[in-house]
Amino acid sequence: MLAAWAVPAPAESPNAGPLCSQAAGIASELAMISGMNLHHPVPCDLITKQKVNEFLKKRVKEATTPEEIRAEELTLKKFGFVPPDFDLEKSTVDLLTEQAAAFYDYDKKKLFVTETTSPETESPVLAHELSHAIADQNFNLGKFIRQGRKSDDGATARLAVMEGQATWLMSEYLARKLGQSLKNSPSLVRMMSALSDSSGQYPVFDNAPLYLRQTLIFPYTKGMLFQQAVIEKDGDKGFAEVFRRPPASTQQILHPDKYFHSVQPVTPGLPDPKLPHGFKSLVGGSLGELDHEVLLEQFAGKAAADEIGPHWSGSVFELRENKKAGRVVLLYAVQWDSSEMARRYFEAYRQALSKKWKKMDVSAETADSVSGIGDDGRFQLQLRDTVVTSVEGLPLN
Repeated sequence: MLAAWAVPAPAESPNAGPLCSQAAGIASELAMISGMNLHHPVPCDLITKQKVNEFLKKRVKEATTPEEIRAEELTLKKFGFVPPDFDLEKSTVDLLTEQAAAFYDYDKKKLFVTETTSPETESPVLAHELSHAIADQNFNLGKFIRQGRKSDDGATARLAVMEGQATWLMSEYLARKLGQSLKNSPSLVRMMSALSDSSGQYPVFDNAPLYLRQTLIFPYTKGMLFQQAVIEKDGDKGFAEVFRRPPASTQQILHPDKYFHSVQPVTPGLPDPKLPHGFKSLVGGSLGELDHEVLLEQFAGKAAADEIGPHWSGSVFELRENKKAGRVVLLYAVQWDSSEMARRYFEAYRQALSKKWKKMDVSAETADSVSGIGDDGRFQLQLRDTVVTSVEGLPLN
């Protein structure tokens, strides 16, 4: 289910008829459930897994530059989300290829189903992707995604709107076949959301770093629960509301009350280590609550992630690179809603530093600061009231 990717359309498959003939009826029922208009039929075709892989590779090259991929990969490595030898482009394509049962191409306005899709999953797969098509006909998904690219965390939140709504509508479609409805059964919503977690079924997924696994399933699982919360508050208007007023952060997805009250992330100031001449900004962005919960789970455990993560208030980072010296410095700041939680995160992040590096030599340490040398150079970790900052990869002299 790759709604975030637009893939060039292959030629029509002669075997598409029996499967795609179900699309019109399912689309009409989904339109009735959501209250959104189905303006025209959705073209449908079959595609092989090999073609999906080929098209994804081509799409990556069209949508991003090698330098952008390199910058994102370096960011994940600097935070310790992935190992030093990780290949982001290959891993992403392999993951998406393995997960692809179907996808809706919002550029070609066409639905594709893989030829390996089993007969028992055809209806739910069609329902999920047709939900994307209906949303696209009403709110232009391509534009919706592009408008969210100003913020990494905001873009993930928008993807959770798209995938969460499609997962909710698919689940409601299936529930109605059994004479039930998600609208009056929160327990059924939680159960169906848990079924969206595909761990244990796919070897590439199961062997991927925690960060990739969590960020891949988040839009489906937590996005579905978010959509349910909006429907409970706004009724059927909630299907359109999430597109007209999209959430600003993954925190709003995780905690819908913050969405209803328009709680916005804060922007703490980055530390300034007075880098020597030759360093230039490579990439900058935001780490949301989701990112911090993954980081905490990876290095401090699930309990720490559950306890500290919801107290996130805002975060920024920047990578600055000196290509001639072959050095990349990470500047990072995160703000918490209390000094107590900031201290707990400070202690957890100190633990993260010792785990993501093979070697960590501490040269100076107080209750509010730690400095020394790690795998990629000197580091400075500090706690100031509710803000934790870190500078990593500084030159040794």
